[in-house]
Amino acid sequence: MDSLILEPSLYTVKAVLILDNDGERLYAKYYDDTYPSVKEQKAFEKNIFNKTHRTDSEIALLEGLTVVYKSNIDLYFYVIGSSHENELMLMSVLNCLFDSLSQMLRKNVEKRALLENMEGLFLAVDEIVDGGVILESDPQQVVHRVALRGDDVPLTEQTVTQVLQSAKEQIKWSLLR
Repeated sequence: MDSLILEPSLYTVKAVLILDNDGERLYAKYYDDTYPSVKEQKAFEKNIFNKTHRTDSEIALLEGLTVVYKSNIDLYFYVIGSSHENELMLMSVLNCLFDSLSQMLRKNVEKRALLENMEGLFLAVDEIVDGGVILESDPQQVVHRVALRGDDVPLTEQTVTQVLQSAKEQIKWSLLR
């Protein structure tokens, strides 16, 4: 009986997934080696989508994993943990991710808007979960940190795309004066 008691662990999240309404991957971040190859990951994603896209529930047990999920318009959001994981903790991560994206995308959480703001998604997920450890569950804090990271990047650390975008905006504003 004592062998069933597991040691507590900070590593609660095994994966964060966002799929479109066809079950295709838009975003996937796996934090352990449960599915080491891309082929296994895609098969798991197809299986999880087939089991969840027609239901209205928020939780599923699949392949020995706890899956919490939410759908919105044409997107499916998933947070995956082990079968022994607390569903409320996983749901807090899911709600934080969804609410953060909702604020960042001005309540327009749909595929096109998400694809146009993928860098914000990457930053938000990195602020919420790092290596499977939950760092933040307050969407206001996540949005604030993502906004800080996007605005205060020194010129030497910006990508070429960011520099060109900044130059375009400065030229546009100088022409409009």
